[in-house]
Amino acid sequence: MTPTGGGLGKARPWGLPVASRWASALLVWCVPALLALFAFSRHVVAADDIVSVVLPGTDFQAAREALIESIEEEGLVVSAVIPFNDMLQRTAAASGPSAPLTSPFLRAEIVQFCSSRIAWQLLTEDRAQIALCPLSVSLQQRRDAPGEVRLAWRSVGRSSPGRVAADALVERLVRRAEALAR
Repeated sequence: MTPTGGGLGKARPWGLPVASRWASALLVWCVPALLALFAFSRHVVAADDIVSVVLPGTDFQAAREALIESIEEEGLVVSAVIPFNDMLQRTAAASGPSAPLTSPFLRAEIVQFCSSRIAWQLLTEDRAQIALCPLSVSLQQRRDAPGEVRLAWRSVGRSSPGRVAADALVERLVRRAEALAR
């Protein structure tokens, strides 16, 4: 290719053929952007991190008692029961013009608890995993399904033995609560 040549290899004022300019732009702008997106994507919580189970044939109070009993049978202490629906009802009007004027739940609570054994295992693996404590399970009775009670929790993932143990604990507690609530 010569600067004065014709055809596909014709030189451009900045010295690169059109195809090479596109390839250069791709390498300079798109590849770093994709790498940055990949690097930060592990911090995005996806909907598949939330696990939920419907407890058929039970009411909210029975499900709540079953969950708390399940936690206590494991030798754990409930550290808090957060009346989440009350907060939603209180703040609905102040949440902006696009927010609904009422909560999507008839009842919703979050039950928090901790296992010191699992907490120590998580912290031994990585001190930043303190953010995973305490563990929590929500109880929900939705307006669009008033006859249904649901338990939901955030999976902490399975990237380490401590996380596997935490996930197994929550799943065991929910299964036990499901059996007790019947």
